[in-house]
Amino acid sequence: MKKVITLVFLVTFGFVNAQEAFKGKGDIKVNVGANLQDGGSGIQGSVDFGLGENFSFGFVANYILGFDNFNGFYHGSTNPYYDAEPDFSDRFDAKARINANLSSVIGVKELDVYPGLSLGLHNFGAHVGGRYFFTDGFGVFTEIGFPIAKYGSNNDPFYHLNNQATFSLGASFNL
Repeated sequence: MKKVITLVFLVTFGFVNAQEAFKGKGDIKVNVGANLQDGGSGIQGSVDFGLGENFSFGFVANYILGFDNFNGFYHGSTNPYYDAEPDFSDRFDAKARINANLSSVIGVKELDVYPGLSLGLHNFGAHVGGRYFFTDGFGVFTEIGFPIAKYGSNNDPFYHLNNQATFSLGASFNL
């Protein structure tokens, strides 16, 4: 029972003392968290720079740490794969992105909802995310990303790792 009371207190304290999630021009947000997708999971880091009241640009990078090895024939290939692992280029992705920060539009200053577009090493895509700040410097984020146009050919068993829908969640920091 003590743990439940402590948790309720912390959540209530966090919501009561919540801070503004996106301030506009000059604002810098850094997100660090887990990246989850089919066939692999890893880490994600991003930084966003405020350009105006509702607009920001930034960069995001993902690296897949855990993945499913591949065994068998891929897309009718005559060369079998035996316990194949993705190489660095299949595991890493970096993107430049733009966001429309909607906290002032929706009227909740503690919550920043941000849809956007990204251009990366593996695809052109879109994302939608949200950040909630408990204090002036610390909050949480979650984000869903998906490709719109993929680069390259589908002749590698790990092509899908950075060319599919991803889900990310973690900590957000205000610099």
